[in-house]
Amino acid sequence: MNHLTDELIDLLTDPAWGVLLGALVATLVALVLHRTGAAVLRRLARGPVASAVVASCARPARMALPLIALQSVWQAAPDSILLISQVRHGNALLLMVALTWLVLNALEGMTKGISERHSFDVADNQDARRIMTQTRLLVRVASTAVVVAGLALMLMTFPGARQVGASLLASAGVLGLVVGIAARPVLSNMIAGLQLALAQPIRLDDVLILKGEWGRVEEITATYVVLKIWDERRLIIPLHWFIENTFENWTRNSAQIMGTVLLWVDYRMPLAPLREEAQRVCETSAEWDKRLCQLQVVEAGERSVQLRVLVTSADAALNWDLRCKVREALVDLMQREYPQHLPMTRAEMAVPPSALAPAFPLGLLSEPLIQPLPR
Repeated sequence: MNHLTDELIDLLTDPAWGVLLGALVATLVALVLHRTGAAVLRRLARGPVASAVVASCARPARMALPLIALQSVWQAAPDSILLISQVRHGNALLLMVALTWLVLNALEGMTKGISERHSFDVADNQDARRIMTQTRLLVRVASTAVVVAGLALMLMTFPGARQVGASLLASAGVLGLVVGIAARPVLSNMIAGLQLALAQPIRLDDVLILKGEWGRVEEITATYVVLKIWDERRLIIPLHWFIENTFENWTRNSAQIMGTVLLWVDYRMPLAPLREEAQRVCETSAEWDKRLCQLQVVEAGERSVQLRVLVTSADAALNWDLRCKVREALVDLMQREYPQHLPMTRAEMAVPPSALAPAFPLGLLSEPLIQPLPR
């Protein structure tokens, strides 16, 4: 009986109970501190960026603060407690996961806040596209570095994998160290992403002519760019391609653009009606920005002349529609009022006068016979 009593007293006086009680109190204090701090930060947050960061960090902070409190309790606990070293290690791993989650959510919240502050839904969105392109590229590179660093620190807590974790952390720090053939494309795309974020040859919503395709930059990830083609297709291009190759950017400094309409007409076609029609179409079209509408003869060929109409619009999509309208109106005008001045091929036939005398008046023989042929 005395033996059982002694065991019960030893069990009740075990320091593990004090450690568990301290862990419970520390967890409750951390949760109260999280709730109070979250309410204070929401009141102090000014602007969309700070509000978005605070909102994004709420859930991971609810996990991180109790783990920090518990880790301090486990570290202060005596080493004689059963399995205390394993508890410390497991709590440290969970704490690293929570801190990595917290940093990633803070970066995501910053991106959301900047996106709300600089909206694309405005007429002049050059600054918004520049800022969002830099933000998204830098945030994606930073997120990759944070994940790699978190995994490396977690590996370094295991004695057998400490060397692997140290190597992984070192490679994340320099970003230029090629650890293997398989890692080279990933690292090259990350470095290209930094170059694109700083130099900005392309930005979100830019209009590009790339590999013979016309499209807008729909998305820029950490490794590739998504180009939305005009016919709803998507072209996927690696980031490093934009550093190593040339391409056309129609919205580098401004979305305004000048387009051309080309027509071939006969030499006898009067130009004044065509100029008037082109000007009329431009003035009645919402796509014209009233900067330029001009018809010019740009080439005089052997059989016909080439006309070029220059028209301007606020962006490439509007300019395409305007060019189609002008082209259709000019073709319709020529078909309706000047069909004889459409491009044609002429041939002069030398015929003896005696052969034509019965069928033609003599007055017509002094002029060459003009016969339109298919071009």
